[in-house]
Amino acid sequence: MEWPSVYSAFFLTFLAGMATGIGGLVAFFAKRTKPSFLSFSLGFSAGVMIFISFTELLPEAGRIFSSSYSAKTSSWLALAFLVAGFAVTALIDKMIPSVDNPHEARDLEQIAEMESHDNIPATSGGKGKRYRGGRNFVRKDRRLMRVGIFTALAIFIHNIPEGMATFISGIDNLTIGISIALAIAIHNIPEGIAVSVPIYFATGSKKKALLWSVLSGFSEPAGAIIGLTIIYFIRDSALLGYIYAMVAGIMIYISFDELLPSAHRYGRHHTAIYGLLTGMIVIGASLLLIH
Repeated sequence: MEWPSVYSAFFLTFLAGMATGIGGLVAFFAKRTKPSFLSFSLGFSAGVMIFISFTELLPEAGRIFSSSYSAKTSSWLALAFLVAGFAVTALIDKMIPSVDNPHEARDLEQIAEMESHDNIPATSGGKGKRYRGGRNFVRKDRRLMRVGIFTALAIFIHNIPEGMATFISGIDNLTIGISIALAIAIHNIPEGIAVSVPIYFATGSKKKALLWSVLSGFSEPAGAIIGLTIIYFIRDSALLGYIYAMVAGIMIYISFDELLPSAHRYGRHHTAIYGLLTGMIVIGASLLLIH
């Protein structure tokens, strides 16, 4: 393991995680969200992840296994750890209540509507207090604050495997690492919005909202540290094969369970599909040009 490649992979992972901060900024400086753009972007991200999983990660896992096992055993191992990746991600999803799941698509208008129809009385004796923040009326609301903080914590837990995927892929193959980091960064932007907007409506503080959205992105570097620990302490020639197959399972699960459904909720069916296909074409062409 060469340390320059470790530093590069960690930097990629850090940038992918900090994309949640971009989502926090978008929430405040855009006049309104662009559902069609978010839909296309999430579809694009899914296309990149699915393409890389099936054309790069799984074949590479099989190649690594083949140096120690027969062709048939290698194929079974790749499938087994692909399924293990599905299971790990499904378990994490199961542990997070759906109301706090960071991939439940909400845009600025929906959250604003939540706030405007809140039943908490706007008096000094009530649970909330209404005041003017910029052009909008903002209500201090403990319930919305809780939604924002729990979303941030859910994202932190949920995205640790993604940080491991970016970091470990970046160490072994910087090109694949960059591709995965780009895909994860794209889908982290709406997650940053999901964190920052309810906190802003709850506190009226853009700084607090942006801070929480940025903090939620530190799950990616945390995943990188876990990945580095695994690689450093476990000396097994087939280790990267196990990890690649699991990472493929994690990314495929994320794509079909989270990114594509969110893309459909944000926009029309065809917008998500166009994004998916564009992501596959772009990453496929990029890999051919680089290799």
